[in-house]
Amino acid sequence: MSQIDVNQIIETQRQDWNRVAPAWEKWDQLLERNMAFVNYRLIGDARLRFGHQVLDIGCGTGYPALLAAQAVGTAGRVTGIDLAGEMLEVAKRKAKTLGAANIIFHTADATILPFEADSYDAVISRFCLMFLPDIPKAVREIANLLKSGGYFTAAVWSSADKNPFLNIPMDALKKIIAISSPDPEQPGLFRLAKPGDLLGIAERMGLKGITDEEMIGETSFESADEYLASLMDMAAPLQGLFNKLSPPQRDEARIEIKRTADKYKKGDKFFLPIAVRIVVAKKP
Repeated sequence: MSQIDVNQIIETQRQDWNRVAPAWEKWDQLLERNMAFVNYRLIGDARLRFGHQVLDIGCGTGYPALLAAQAVGTAGRVTGIDLAGEMLEVAKRKAKTLGAANIIFHTADATILPFEADSYDAVISRFCLMFLPDIPKAVREIANLLKSGGYFTAAVWSSADKNPFLNIPMDALKKIIAISSPDPEQPGLFRLAKPGDLLGIAERMGLKGITDEEMIGETSFESADEYLASLMDMAAPLQGLFNKLSPPQRDEARIEIKRTADKYKKGDKFFLPIAVRIVVAKKP
């Protein structure tokens, strides 16, 4: 991948995620309710304790960084980084509301981390790494930043067929317009979905593999309309595809998405499965 391509990808992602930052703030409680089990898993697998120094890569609007700040206490320090400065503004407001004085946020590219080597007890990341144009370079940076004995913990999406939460809209769109299969070498939701993908990279960068586990969970919604509205608001890549549709096609897609979501209704709520790959590695 040429440097020009990399720069274009990074800038496009920056613009996309800045654009949807207000929606992430709007749906904050719903998102964190649905993703709490992933946040706590990452914090636990990182073995965080009082006084630790932690880096959260791709922290977005603040999680799991804010949870890490609680874990490390007043003697510890958490740094959250993200490409999208607008996302970080939301994170800063949340930190202020929570009274979290031991956390700071920086706008930064995950493949060029401006921090000292051997300075972090843990590096964590939730649903970020699969979007990076150069994953091995980013993991090499992570390994360099970790102290000896420090942990790297990451959550990435497992395969599309196990993630109706994410895949229902894509399947609906494929019935309406031609969508090419994603290039496995390009950033995308399921780029690190296979067992051993991310862990293998971590091991090649000198880390010791600990865990590569698929964790199954559910996202809950009050209605199919809430599911559709929240996803359409927050999912920058999905918005780009919807923009290619004519108004009648958009209506058709919305009807198909809600019709499929109805299959996951239990009682008066909707529970859509998700599958997350949790990867843990340690610096010798």
